[in-house]
Amino acid sequence: MDEIDVPPFFLCPISLQIMKDPVTVPTGITYDRESIEKWLFSGKNETCPVTKQVLKDSQDLTPNHTLRRLIQAWCTMNASFGIERIPTPKPPISKTQIQKLIREAKSPQSQIKCLRKLRSIAAESETNKRCLEAAGAAEFLASLIIINNNNFASFEAFEVDDLNSARISDEALSILFNLQLSESVLKNLIGKNGDFIESLLIIMKSGSYESRAYAVMLLKSMFEVADPMRMISLRIEFFVELVQVLHDQISNQATKSTLQMLIQLSPWGRNRVKAVESGAVSVLIQILLDNTDRRICEMTLAVLDLLCGCAEGRAELLRHSAGLAIVSKKIMRVSLVGSEKAVRILLSISKFSATSAVLQEMLQLGVVAKLCLVLQVDCGSKTKERAREILKLHARTWRNSSCVPSHLLSFYPA
Repeated sequence: MDEIDVPPFFLCPISLQIMKDPVTVPTGITYDRESIEKWLFSGKNETCPVTKQVLKDSQDLTPNHTLRRLIQAWCTMNASFGIERIPTPKPPISKTQIQKLIREAKSPQSQIKCLRKLRSIAAESETNKRCLEAAGAAEFLASLIIINNNNFASFEAFEVDDLNSARISDEALSILFNLQLSESVLKNLIGKNGDFIESLLIIMKSGSYESRAYAVMLLKSMFEVADPMRMISLRIEFFVELVQVLHDQISNQATKSTLQMLIQLSPWGRNRVKAVESGAVSVLIQILLDNTDRRICEMTLAVLDLLCGCAEGRAELLRHSAGLAIVSKKIMRVSLVGSEKAVRILLSISKFSATSAVLQEMLQLGVVAKLCLVLQVDCGSKTKERAREILKLHARTWRNSSCVPSHLLSFYPA
């Protein structure tokens, strides 16, 4: 490739590689299909990368057969330079073909066969994923999950049908998550009278680790577009299963999705109390003790900050023997965001739960010394203000304590 000049119009403007499947968008610019699909669908962009014009129909990608044939001929002519001829791409699947496939999936065996075909179709291209969505595949997959989890929940003893139901549900859930559904379809799934969310709850409770991870990651996407009333009405059992996913540490991705969901849900209604009653605080503290991933620590502190906004959350944090210690330890150990959240937690404790025993514990654990240290380093102006506020609140108890090193006491705010 270094010994030959490639005609510039053979190169995709996005990847700068020779195009394998050139397609032209409505603005007249030609891109490689894989690159422009990734730009439009995975990146959720709506503009032409070159002209910056809005593309009204992001699925309007016209195959440029003439250019593809030119590229193929050029590759053949230059085979001696090590250039391989690009194969003729398969045409995208049609909406009619997908609908026919779905209609024929009646029995468990035909459903399993259909799911394998749908997975293969989705894996081929982003266009196929959007075509699957337009053909109603998401609704079909969701219905399989609902029906088969209802069957699974109703079986009194293990049967062959039980195994088939779990198999169909797991496969449908995996495909559904990987379709990277649009906002409108996610909202439609939420609106299924709560049946789909209940089915995902069953999977979170008794599914395989992989299916539980898919369930929680799909739920995160759904709640990002959910109506507030849906978030307020969640039962405590939902939070119990979220906390169990955190406890089991299925994967970093599942943990991050669960933490993000708790951040989304906690401000609404009594969700903070429900999360606390589900044992969230002790599990979050354990994550801080065990996990060194920066983003996970930041999100864990963010959830703890939200939960400490209620009396029950603060009480659970103080009840845990490592609660105050690990929150204090994470200051200046994670990131500026982590330090900010940790100091916010300590401010909540200092304002609303500061008994004499708690104040003495904060002294003995070195929390007060850490707050004095915050005033000396670059931790962000808001974090410094909150640290200063905490120290001023309890200056009478802490200011002259021997537990604070003398070189730090000089920084104690007046």
